[in-house]
Amino acid sequence: MWEQVQETVSFIQNKINFTPEYGVILGSGLGSFTEEMEIVYTLPYNEIPNFPVSTVQGHKGALVFGTIGDKKVVAMQGRFHFYEGYSMKEVTFPVRVMKYLGMTKLIVSNASGGVNSDYQVGSIVVLKDHINFLPEHPLRGKNDERFGPRFVNMSEPYSRKMIAHASALAVDLGISINLGIYLGLQGPTFETLAEYKMVKILGADCVGMSTVPEVIVARHMDVETFGISVITDMGDAASIDTISHDEVLEAAKGAEPKVRQLIRELVLTY
Repeated sequence: MWEQVQETVSFIQNKINFTPEYGVILGSGLGSFTEEMEIVYTLPYNEIPNFPVSTVQGHKGALVFGTIGDKKVVAMQGRFHFYEGYSMKEVTFPVRVMKYLGMTKLIVSNASGGVNSDYQVGSIVVLKDHINFLPEHPLRGKNDERFGPRFVNMSEPYSRKMIAHASALAVDLGISINLGIYLGLQGPTFETLAEYKMVKILGADCVGMSTVPEVIVARHMDVETFGISVITDMGDAASIDTISHDEVLEAAKGAEPKVRQLIRELVLTY
């Protein structure tokens, strides 16, 4: 893994002389955040050695390098999921690459199903914690100390300082947000009514099929992390009778301007 990461980092550095402070992973329906950036270079995944290729509708599949104000950013237009058939090491490989390109802060976004009755379709949730119910762990196997410690302290997966700063920004911007707990399941099926009920009983507010592995690996490398989710369906009979991936993309698209604005201001001011 170490050698593959360094090979990929060297390839990218030879293409572009760019040291990003921020990494941003753009989830379903949120890929147009790159319009907030002054783009310097775009590198399709299929041109990057050792990189997987995104197969999910709504995930474009490119690393986009650019600036927001004076901040340098690398954005992933499309992520990788365990349900696509990739290993957890492949799913999280780009996070390791971004770290060794210079990233010190990671922002992850996703679309999720809501189980908190205070939420509705289009609600924006800033993640304060997560529950890992995925069947594989990205750190399973022999640990390479060059990346991080064998046993990672996960008491603060999402930076409390970044959450507080984003919450204050949301007030100033007039954007309504919620603080919530995300539960990660494998997918790719949407949850059954019984599974949504389980998620709520376990203490989570929303559920999805991504984010958790990337955050674990970021914390393994001591990268400060911030997570944000858009609720695209609610875990009740009225919602899940008709839910489809197209509807998820449409719901995420509706909330995207506010998410874009909040992430932009967070990058600029934190």
